[in-house]
Amino acid sequence: MRILLGIGSADDSLQALERTAERAAEADDEVTVAIIDDDGPRGVGEIEAAVDGTLDDWGITAEIRHVESETDPGSELVEIAESEGFDRIVIGGGTTSPMGKIQLGSTAEFVLLNSHVSVTLVR
Repeated sequence: MRILLGIGSADDSLQALERTAERAAEADDEVTVAIIDDDGPRGVGEIEAAVDGTLDDWGITAEIRHVESETDPGSELVEIAESEGFDRIVIGGGTTSPMGKIQLGSTAEFVLLNSHVSVTLVR
């Protein structure tokens, strides 16, 4: 399976990275990591180091790309997945409100609502 992992600086992105790496190691998936420079708590260098470390831990080789936040990162993830024949997009995201409803960031919401490729949301 060809998986496109969209990862930013939030903790849920690191959880998505870990879950994707684990599944890829078990299922021999082909993974491409799209790093989103979202001006969050981690810089691009720190995100790349986390990606490299996690992929190395699981023995996975992956292509790493960069998605600029000045463009619409959700739109760009969907475009990459659909135009290049990916089977699945994996993204982290979502918090739970006090009322128990999921709250999504704009990138996760766009991908979930607009992708014709299957999407896995890791929370």
